[in-house]
Amino acid sequence: MGEQQANNAWMELLHFPLKERSKKPRRKGLTMILDKGLGLEETKDLLNTAGDYIDFLKLGFGTSALYPKKTLEEKISLAKNFHVYIYPGGTFLEIAIMQDKLKEFFLMAKVLGYTAIEVSDGTLNISPEVRAQAISMAAEKGFKVLTEIGKKNPLDRVPIEQTAEQICLDLKNGAYKVIVEGRESGKDTGLYDKEGHFIEDHVDQILSAVNKPDLLIWEAPLKEQQQELILEHGPDVNLGNIPPHEAMALEALRVGLRSDTLRSIFNDLPVHVS
Repeated sequence: MGEQQANNAWMELLHFPLKERSKKPRRKGLTMILDKGLGLEETKDLLNTAGDYIDFLKLGFGTSALYPKKTLEEKISLAKNFHVYIYPGGTFLEIAIMQDKLKEFFLMAKVLGYTAIEVSDGTLNISPEVRAQAISMAAEKGFKVLTEIGKKNPLDRVPIEQTAEQICLDLKNGAYKVIVEGRESGKDTGLYDKEGHFIEDHVDQILSAVNKPDLLIWEAPLKEQQQELILEHGPDVNLGNIPPHEAMALEALRVGLRSDTLRSIFNDLPVHVS
């Protein structure tokens, strides 16, 4: 289950207009879905329909603590069957740090079957030493380690130079990818202004600090943000905080099966009708 790439009669007739899209298992072009409480049948439907296009499933915030134990275990098992990394939201780990339960948190996550961990300080102020320790401990437990940079409250924003420095430090400390904060709103947080547009000079500083842009996952819950990132960085840009019902629509953007990205190439193509 989850191993076959989508292949139906249409793609024997046509090809994707944007051809550079990677297939699973992939290290770039990752899609992270924000799950705010899907039930088991909804999760199964999502993975049966779009599992080939999903790489990470984040159980947002602290919702991991609210599921019945059996439901949570079945949900985690479903994701793993479709080769999708699943992990609890970074806010949940911040609570564990606040309550001095970091080691126990990782043990519990391992027992439950989670395959990835997000280390963040979007709400709390966590020392560099504790952040580095969390990354190291998670990696030692065998988790795919994601970190997140950026504060959730716009009043808590840190200088962009400090953010760029933290990205480089996280990668040096063993993070697999670094998530650029965007929340589920995509507005007035991280690198977005109040209207959900990128703060361009901040983006430039981040990109100049990171040698490989594919080490970043951009939280981009809004279609306009996804479109801009795909057109700027190509179909294999890493995108996160995608609503579950938008997984298929995002993949259509990535491969040029949607007007918003198709129009970027169609003017250059000859049109023949037989």
